[in-house]
Amino acid sequence: MYQFSSRLKSFSFALMVLGILGIGYGFWTAPKTNEDVEAILKEQEAHHGGAHHDTHAAASHSEATHEEHAKGDDHAKVEEHASHEATTHKAEGVDTLKHEVAHVAVDTAAHAEADSTVVAIAPVVTNHKSDVYVSRFHKETVDHAAEHKEHVEHVKHQLQNKPWSALYVACIFFMLIAVGALAFYAIQWVAQAGWSPILFRVMEGITSYVLPGSIIFFVLLVLAGFHFNHMFTWMADGVADPKSPNYDHIIAGKTGFLNVPFFLIRAAIFLFGWNLYRYVSRKNSIKLDQTRDQSFFRKNYNAAAMFLVFFIVSESMMSWDWIMSVDPHWYSTLFGWYVFASFFVSGITVITLTTIYLKNKGLLPDVNKSHLHDLAKFMFGISVFWTYLWFSQFMLMWYSNIPEEVTYFVTRIENYNLPFFGMVVMNFVFPLLILMNADFKRLQWVIVMAGIVILAGHYVDFFNMIMPATVGDQWFIGVSEISSVLFFAGLFIFVVFTALTKAPLSSDGNPYIEESKHFHY
Repeated sequence: MYQFSSRLKSFSFALMVLGILGIGYGFWTAPKTNEDVEAILKEQEAHHGGAHHDTHAAASHSEATHEEHAKGDDHAKVEEHASHEATTHKAEGVDTLKHEVAHVAVDTAAHAEADSTVVAIAPVVTNHKSDVYVSRFHKETVDHAAEHKEHVEHVKHQLQNKPWSALYVACIFFMLIAVGALAFYAIQWVAQAGWSPILFRVMEGITSYVLPGSIIFFVLLVLAGFHFNHMFTWMADGVADPKSPNYDHIIAGKTGFLNVPFFLIRAAIFLFGWNLYRYVSRKNSIKLDQTRDQSFFRKNYNAAAMFLVFFIVSESMMSWDWIMSVDPHWYSTLFGWYVFASFFVSGITVITLTTIYLKNKGLLPDVNKSHLHDLAKFMFGISVFWTYLWFSQFMLMWYSNIPEEVTYFVTRIENYNLPFFGMVVMNFVFPLLILMNADFKRLQWVIVMAGIVILAGHYVDFFNMIMPATVGDQWFIGVSEISSVLFFAGLFIFVVFTALTKAPLSSDGNPYIEESKHFHY
């Protein structure tokens, strides 16, 4: 029996405490008013001002030169202006005497105030064109102020979304790691694999996180549905109402599917189904060990087969609901498979790392290099599969250059250039170079190094999928992001290793256990 070491338990608690404090700090420091946002924007402009100093200086010089030119030629411009007005009025049949009076008034004002510009003098001319000019100038000023206010409000929502989004990314990432391990576990039962039963208790321990992860995640979805944040734009008030200023005809066409009650009902069904299978499979597995009754093996086989059918459907819809809908104007038919590959390889990686940890503690003596080699092959193979899906999605949309599709990638390339391409290096290039060699897949330190990079890379993958739609260009890896990862990592460690203490680490009742113990090639 595994005993949860006090050192590891203390470490998990420390991570959770630090995470909670950091998450609280992130919410506390989020801007509350437009004035707070104005101050942040000014700070950002000051920070980036040096890079644009020359441009601004050139613009200022051009404006100053123009102003001086206007002042120096003021009288000539007024004369030209008056002449033009005279011609216009003549063509329209306006009294010439009225125009001359206007001309004298303008000419006098020009000589009295030599520093005045044409724009300043223009209102003196009592004609309809000057009135139109003033009206247009006023309208442009009002529009600019309204646009600025709207921009500030938009940035405020983005910055307020930042701690929520950081929490959301970490929460869904760790929950889906457990779901990925659950899917891998079910595949082993259906395939009746002979090499893997020695690892079943490890897989069951990791899948124990599905329940607490699901509860926390569902709470976040409910809070989003009650407008505690602005992560899901399709949840905003009035987006489906043609009379509302927030009306969006694209989102309005999707309200049959994207509406809060149906959204939460689907989430509840998906999470309940996953947790139900985990509960049933774990119960049958323990009964199989205790009784040696092979009927429990058949029950688990049947349960795994039914779960995989449910999982294929629910996983695709889950990816649409929980990730793709943050960009409600964009869609991809490959997205479900893409998300699956990401968390599936993450789940296998965690199984591998946990197995190595327990083996080094002397708790899995029958696990040999062949088992680790097979796990590393899955890490390598699914990484390549993920890359194929990533490139297929990117290439097809980029090549077609359809605006509503390619905008998704333009946003990420322009504003998330480093994490967008960095994850490709971490999730494909690094595993390819490290795990291509068959001998390297048998070395624990190589597998651990590759595993850590893969997990970090796929966290960045989820970061790239969610953050651009929720925080735009107001992103950075800060306290909120780090603290959220720390909290859920600590909770994950605590739940998983607590579950490992509940049953023997060897599934001796499984009919393939002896084959698994003597697995070599």
